[in-house]
Amino acid sequence: MSSLGLLFIVALYMLILFYIAYWAEKRGHSKWSNNPYIYSLSLAVYCTAWTYYGSIGVAANSGLGYLPIYLGPIIIIPTWLIILKKIIRISRVNKISSIADFISLRYGNDRFLGALVTTICIFAIVPYIALQLKSISDTFHIVTETESSSNIFYDTTTYACIALALFTSYYGTRYVDASEKRRGIVTAVAMESILKLVFFLIIGIYVTYFVFDGFDDIYTKASVLENFHKKNSIGGLSGSINWFFLCILSMFAIFLLPRQFHTAIVENNKEIHIRTAMWLFPLYLLLFNIFVFPIAWGGNILFHGKGLNSDTYSLLIPQFFENNTLTVLVFLGGFSAAISMIIVSSIALATMLSNNLLIPYGFVGSLQNKSQEKNNQRIIRSRKIGIFLLIILAYAIYRIFILDYSLVSIGLVSFVVIAQLAPAFFGALFWRRGSNKGAITGIIIGFIVCCYTLLIPYALGITNSTSLFIQQGPWDIELLKPFQLFGLDYLQPIPHALFWSLFFNLMSFAAVSVSFRGNYRERNYAEMFVDIDKYITNHEDAFVWKGTAYVSDIERVLQRFLGEERTKRALSIFNLKYNIDKNVATADARFIKFAENLLTGHIGTASAKILIASVVKEDEISLPEVLRILEESKENIIINKKLTDTSNELQKISEQLKIANEELVKKDIQKDEFLDTVTHELRTPITAIRAASEILHDDEEVPFEMRKQFLQNIISESDRLNRLIDKILDLEKFETGKQKIYLSRNNIVKTVEKTLDSLKQLINNKKIQIEFEDAGKEIRAFYDEERIIQVIHNLLSNAIKFSAEKDGLISIQIIENESNVAVTIHNNGKGIKKEDFEAIFDKFYQSRNQNVKKPIGSGLGLAICKQIIEHHKGAIWAENNVKEGATFVFTLPNYNTTENN
Repeated sequence: MSSLGLLFIVALYMLILFYIAYWAEKRGHSKWSNNPYIYSLSLAVYCTAWTYYGSIGVAANSGLGYLPIYLGPIIIIPTWLIILKKIIRISRVNKISSIADFISLRYGNDRFLGALVTTICIFAIVPYIALQLKSISDTFHIVTETESSSNIFYDTTTYACIALALFTSYYGTRYVDASEKRRGIVTAVAMESILKLVFFLIIGIYVTYFVFDGFDDIYTKASVLENFHKKNSIGGLSGSINWFFLCILSMFAIFLLPRQFHTAIVENNKEIHIRTAMWLFPLYLLLFNIFVFPIAWGGNILFHGKGLNSDTYSLLIPQFFENNTLTVLVFLGGFSAAISMIIVSSIALATMLSNNLLIPYGFVGSLQNKSQEKNNQRIIRSRKIGIFLLIILAYAIYRIFILDYSLVSIGLVSFVVIAQLAPAFFGALFWRRGSNKGAITGIIIGFIVCCYTLLIPYALGITNSTSLFIQQGPWDIELLKPFQLFGLDYLQPIPHALFWSLFFNLMSFAAVSVSFRGNYRERNYAEMFVDIDKYITNHEDAFVWKGTAYVSDIERVLQRFLGEERTKRALSIFNLKYNIDKNVATADARFIKFAENLLTGHIGTASAKILIASVVKEDEISLPEVLRILEESKENIIINKKLTDTSNELQKISEQLKIANEELVKKDIQKDEFLDTVTHELRTPITAIRAASEILHDDEEVPFEMRKQFLQNIISESDRLNRLIDKILDLEKFETGKQKIYLSRNNIVKTVEKTLDSLKQLINNKKIQIEFEDAGKEIRAFYDEERIIQVIHNLLSNAIKFSAEKDGLISIQIIENESNVAVTIHNNGKGIKKEDFEAIFDKFYQSRNQNVKKPIGSGLGLAICKQIIEHHKGAIWAENNVKEGATFVFTLPNYNTTENN
């Protein structure tokens, strides 16, 4: 393909990325740019050109040696729920924007330590960026089938560097506060992660199933090649130890690489996103490695003996079969892998360079006297310059040093250098005794050992057989040979350097930390980091500070960076949070910490401390006093938590009492209505009986027929009175457990038919149609027939009473299940309100939705029904209906239940 054609495609691709970043930045709160999947995919910035091309090269030359770099992260990922969440919480409450800020803040907010960590990161990552540039250059020339030029103006990588620097400096420095979320960059990186995986899977499928006939075919053909079986094994005990250290190396990398810290910590919006990342990121790594072996050994089969660069097999294979479209797609996947790493790493390094080197050691003093606008412009300008300088430096390293090295070799060297931060980093999370002096000593000694065992030999050239330093050691002392230090000769150069550098690093860190106590500020932050969960809500309370400070002085410092409006808003929030009067003139420890946090995102932790210290007078505090204050702070936090919990409990109890009180009032109203109704019901038959009796008593000449009628009225009203009293007594017996039921095996269909027969006249009078499809069937159940007739009678009476005035309809249905028999009775009258479904079974309840003005009946019928059914170990309820009307359902144990047997 022509160079101009490929450049046009690359330019178009970059424009699409610009647009995605622009779109995501404008819609910062959109679910498309702010979700756990975007977060998880952005972590795939771990998969750089090294993964895309270098893994194939390693697999082709040394078999399974590429796997430990991916096994390490997968092994450590289950701990993310604890470790990563802890780091995120610490970073969020302290407004941390880089790993340099994180480590320096933990060890007393030390300026030198922050600068040291930044320097280590630059040493490690800038050659790594150069590695990505090398991959872009090499693959461009393969696709276009052109030779690389020594003239930088004819080198396409030069223009790729400029484009990347412009893109990164524009979208990576939009915010002065470095802890702000860059949704545009993150979304663009996530999109690149998808594309590079898709393109890699496409080339993998193409090689496996189109060039060859599946995995078995590749394995069969590759197995006849020289040293195939030897390469594709761990390699005995020494090989296992090498694998172990490579896994450890990649475990550290997933936490310590600046780009991983930035995407996983700084750009995290919600802790809950970690849960998605814990399964999606390992899945991503797994998918990326499925076709590494087929591509690598497919390339070995096709190009055996031709001496081609195995790193580029994924491009050479489709090019060999003249598949230009696939070749370009693979190139774009590799280009995505490279530029996503360059973009995120440049942003992270530029932030560290600005906040931990340029500002604290350069122009921090001049920032105190400038306006907010000028300060912000200067900070952003310093970061833009930092990004350009870092990418230009990486380009220079690529042109001068890296041209002769493989992708993997440089990548692993960078990993070993960055691993020197591991003891100080993890010690910050879990070890209170870790000190600033210990961290600095450990990092420096570890880096010196790393230089001796790895960087210097690589600079001299590993394959340089004439180098006496590599072959015999300095002064011909064999024990000091850089690749076999102290006689350790079974480790490869990378694991060997990692072992010795971390050994001396860790021993120095521990020994110095134990031997020399840190100052009060280190111990203060140690407590806040190790026990972050205790201080997460009110972390300012745990900050120990003693001295004289005025709010007005600190406010002026804040205004120079935040502006007047934002400063006032921040102070209002602080005063409201801690219930402080806004007219208070002096500042306490909480306000000092609050102010430092506000500045940290803009200028870093060390510079924030310097600026605040310039306007306050701090008194020295002894270590015992710090411990006493921290203990008091812990007690206060525990007391506050208990008070909060107690307050919440009291609020819950208060709400429960309120609900209970409302229920009591409701019951009281129902009781009054019940008594009113019962009184009316009792008075009616008594009045009728009395009236008939008085007539019979006073008038002896009443005709015989009329006398007979009066006596019949007295009898019927007495029966009515008796039934009402029986209901009340029945209910009382059921509620007190005195009522007995006599169970037997019965046919529920016949029981329903008996009840219908007793109500036949009433049904005919109201011209109601009965639908009973199960009539004549035999459905056995276990119940007291007399009591169930009482239930069905009550439900049918209600159904008759409330059916529609015209075309009244009552439908009855019986359903037999494995454990019970369900009887459903429906009428087509007015329905029951949903909120009344449970209340209608209360003994004092009468529905307000009846068809007459005054409620009819005593309100006891359904309450008695409920008691009867529950004594049968069944259930009764009302339910919503698609049709109009009311539906009641009750269940009874069927004939076959174990309980009945």
